[in-house]
Amino acid sequence: MEEKITGKRFLAVTLLNVLITVVEIIGGLISGSLALLSDAFHNMGDSFSIVLGYFAQYIGNHPETRQRTYGYRRAEILSALTNSLLLVIIAIFLIGEAIQRLNHPQHINGGIMLTVAIIGLIANLASALLLHAGSHDSLNVKATYLHVLSDALSSVAVIIGGLILTFVNVPWLDPALTIAVALYIAYESWPIIVQTIKILMQSSPDLDYDNIAKDIKRVPGVENVHHVHAWMIDEHRIIFSAHLNCQDLPLSQVEGIYTQVENILRQKYGICHITLQAECTRGRGEELFNTPVDEENVIKSDGYKHRH
Repeated sequence: MEEKITGKRFLAVTLLNVLITVVEIIGGLISGSLALLSDAFHNMGDSFSIVLGYFAQYIGNHPETRQRTYGYRRAEILSALTNSLLLVIIAIFLIGEAIQRLNHPQHINGGIMLTVAIIGLIANLASALLLHAGSHDSLNVKATYLHVLSDALSSVAVIIGGLILTFVNVPWLDPALTIAVALYIAYESWPIIVQTIKILMQSSPDLDYDNIAKDIKRVPGVENVHHVHAWMIDEHRIIFSAHLNCQDLPLSQVEGIYTQVENILRQKYGICHITLQAECTRGRGEELFNTPVDEENVIKSDGYKHRH
């Protein structure tokens, strides 16, 4: 079952992020810590992404309409992509700033850095707990959750750095920690970027299509499968369509074939929306994915169909 994050929980996480952003900016300026300032800007970005994520979830729950027959579910996918791209941009910025700091090291007040980082860690862990429930079921919530979790990791790194710098002057440690955290942020964000782009580009989900064809052809009355299309509306909903070459049967018997095929696709492959078209001889020689008829009937900008 999918878990949705309530508005109150999103609001609580946002307020925590805004609060820790202000505290870390002040602490970073006083202590001279780039890692602390970087974490502050990271938290500021999180506040934006959390608000964006909440509104995307709200829009995604709207029902289908005549203009949007699949509803608004991809609003969450767009939000997840935006959030993850923002994280990568932040990571690149942090690395650039850290490299400059390596070339021009500054004195860091380790005590202030340590104290503020501990406060930041507590706030980020609280935010992560609020978001964890829905992070397994929604790419949007997962992206927001990763924002907060990466902030918690940043705080841990800053705490370690603060402990060391309190007792030992290591000029390169602060920017080195910044680079390490930035690389982790980019590493965690990249899989979400890849997955959301695949969904938006309507790439085929990772299904065993050869086995699907074999399973369908085992249904009595089905002789061939072709003109197959599969894509995803979001990370939970797979859409599937196919043409079936069947024996010359009455419509009542064809409906029985449809039911058997749909049960196989739903129960074995987790496909939720299925469209099947029965044919007798038409398309019998076509391959599973070879569908030139699609291109032959493309509607051009003048509103008329054109054959190639």
